Amino acid sequence: MRRDWSSLRDALSGIDQLSDHSLRGVASSATFNDLLHGSNLGGRLDELRDRSILLATKDQFATALALIELDGIARRVVLYPGDLPRAHVPSVIATAEVDALVSDWDASETGSFGVQCVVPPNLPSSLSHFERGNGRHTEWVLLTSGTTGRPKLTLHTLASLTGAISGGAVPESSIVWSTFYDIRRYGGLQIFLRALLGGASLVLSSSEESTGDFLTRAGAAGVTHISGTPSHWRRALMSPLLHQIAPQYVRLSGEIVDQGILDNLRAAFADATIVHAFASTEAGVGFDVRDGLAGFPAEILTNTSTGVELKIEDGSLRIRSARTAARYLGSEKIAAREGFVDTGDVIELRGDRYYFVGRRDGVINVGGAKVHPEEVEAVLNRHPRVQMSLVKARRNAITGAIVVAEIVLKSADDGIAISEPAALKSELIEMCHRTLAAYKVPAVIRFVPSLDVTTSGKLARSNA
Repeated sequence: MRRDWSSLRDALSGIDQLSDHSLRGVASSATFNDLLHGSNLGGRLDELRDRSILLATKDQFATALALIELDGIARRVVLYPGDLPRAHVPSVIATAEVDALVSDWDASETGSFGVQCVVPPNLPSSLSHFERGNGRHTEWVLLTSGTTGRPKLTLHTLASLTGAISGGAVPESSIVWSTFYDIRRYGGLQIFLRALLGGASLVLSSSEESTGDFLTRAGAAGVTHISGTPSHWRRALMSPLLHQIAPQYVRLSGEIVDQGILDNLRAAFADATIVHAFASTEAGVGFDVRDGLAGFPAEILTNTSTGVELKIEDGSLRIRSARTAARYLGSEKIAAREGFVDTGDVIELRGDRYYFVGRRDGVINVGGAKVHPEEVEAVLNRHPRVQMSLVKARRNAITGAIVVAEIVLKSADDGIAISEPAALKSELIEMCHRTLAAYKVPAVIRFVPSLDVTTSGKLARSNA
């Protein structure tokens, strides 16, 4: 199986039956044969050769086309997520030494950035031919998905990004991939590369469509494999159009996966393989779990057959492999000790299994005791009436903070007794007391119609 790809087009050239597979956006599509032999940027590629390019387009389809064209030609490509505020552009340009912009944003915006802008045209009926010449190994820069402060710029290569992906000359002809993720984020990019290099069609999502519309479009395209965060999937499970898809393979990543979401997905897709994976922009893909249980078996820590080394140090998971990013641009090193990346995810051993407790930087301090919101959410989400929950801090004059939970209930069609909120709150608090230390039990529970989810697919967390 060939793995020494110099570029995406080099990888595509090793796949048979290119015309049988396609990349599909909301309004446009292209076969893999188009992607290999055509060019949407045309003669402008000569202007972009060996340059550091910021790729910032309105939709993912245009991003995907440009990525395939620029990889192997540009010195560096920086992926700018569609949800990220444009106020970050000047600092990204400076940090990544960007000297060209490929964007279809308004000229009034791009003209102020001080670099040449190439506007990709709307996809024509037939992509024009372009002679690429000798390729080079392009650097890929991904922005971290943090919701506060400036994003960090992580430097990857095609080799590090595809370290967990198998691909070759035999396409997965029966597979149609899709993802709730934006492919400009690490989780979405992994699915884009997995489909492209495996010879499987891919249906892209769009921030402009509702969950129901996306599920309908994915179902019409015959999607068999689909990924998203637990929050993505909780919203999908609330949609009356969930039945539009019948996947064979369901993948979760990006947030802590609790037993509640795994059980709900198993109930919805009884015949599907349900997998949850641990990955981050900096550490790359660490491992995946396929046994239907939250957490992961302790034996994974000693399994080095995948080329990934794992260890627990100071309570958090650390990863070392060829899949990790090389460094941050203009900032500190990613790997601190002996090449291990500290993920910041706190791990707890219970019996022969490790469980993710929460983020080290996201704890609630209740009178000096630490509470990980995700640990409390995992307990609440196990209740049959709870669709999803968000736990956060509220300031308190005595303890410094108290624990507050906001909960979205399942619909009345699922047997929710909306007329008895006080009884249900008492039931939830009692369940928490049976599992959690007293200081971790929510002091306040509120039932809400919905919870905010960031466009990167994660619960929007902020303290009250």
